[in-house]
Amino acid sequence: MTVHLMARRAYARPDVTARNPRAVEYDLLARCTADLNMAWRRRDTEFTVLAKAIDANLRLWTVLGADVADPSNALPQALRAQLFYLYEFTAEHSRAILEGRSSVGVLVDINTAVMRGLRGEGGTA
Repeated sequence: MTVHLMARRAYARPDVTARNPRAVEYDLLARCTADLNMAWRRRDTEFTVLAKAIDANLRLWTVLGADVADPSNALPQALRAQLFYLYEFTAEHSRAILEGRSSVGVLVDINTAVMRGLRGEGGTA
């Protein structure tokens, strides 16, 4: 499932009460993280599943990176800079995974740390 489709479903469901953006971001990160873990386990037999999971995660991070790069973003500048760095790292590390030079572990760790931050359980990095 693409990030765009996941976001559309999250926002388009009239039967669900309004959710705050942090909850939506958390859910999208959780889905991408679960998909990365599942795809990594199946990488030897279904590489396309891994490529799709990496692509969905990178698309989410591209949106997050663009959001924190926007001067009107209300997050503190230092946090915005950290999140933008994580976007850049995610893009580079995603290429390394697809080239067989790394694993998804670091991406899972990054997503998990950001999810903790969204839940108020600690920092994002």
